[in-house]
Amino acid sequence: MLRGRARRGREAHAATGDDPRSGADPLDAAQERRVRAVLALGGVPQADLPDGVQQVRLRLLERAASGREAPRDVSAWAAVVASNLAMDWHRAKRRQERLGERLAALRQPAEHPSGEDSSVLSVAVAQGLDELPDAQRQVVVLRFYADLPVRSIAEQLGVPEGTVKSRLHTAVRALRARLHEDEVV
Repeated sequence: MLRGRARRGREAHAATGDDPRSGADPLDAAQERRVRAVLALGGVPQADLPDGVQQVRLRLLERAASGREAPRDVSAWAAVVASNLAMDWHRAKRRQERLGERLAALRQPAEHPSGEDSSVLSVAVAQGLDELPDAQRQVVVLRFYADLPVRSIAEQLGVPEGTVKSRLHTAVRALRARLHEDEVV
């Protein structure tokens, strides 16, 4: 039943020339402006707006490719997706900030360490890294030593972003426990 409706929906889109699979842009100019406005009002920085618009396009194309009917009101659907993307952006930003704060606290104790204390910390972190599984050590090094964003790490390793985040979380927790266990921090 749904396949028949989806097929009829695609046929109707094909007749009007707005089938997302036809190669045409699934968002018209007005819809794109609305998506940009929703993202901007949601607090997404100007530099990230093109990526947000592309994400909305991608989700619309994925919806069409899966055989589901096009949304009745593409403009409203795109605005809701854009709003969700803005919330996701803020969540990711907060997670990164918290992780950065935790790592900064590990790197810089409350007191300024002497050269000897700094050496002890460096050795303890190096030993902790050596004890991590290869996959966790790899993401920690890429994220905090090579300063790559999670998205780039995921692309380079060919794994989902969630996997990179999970490995980072587990690795940082293990390193923190190791440093506390060794009474380094």
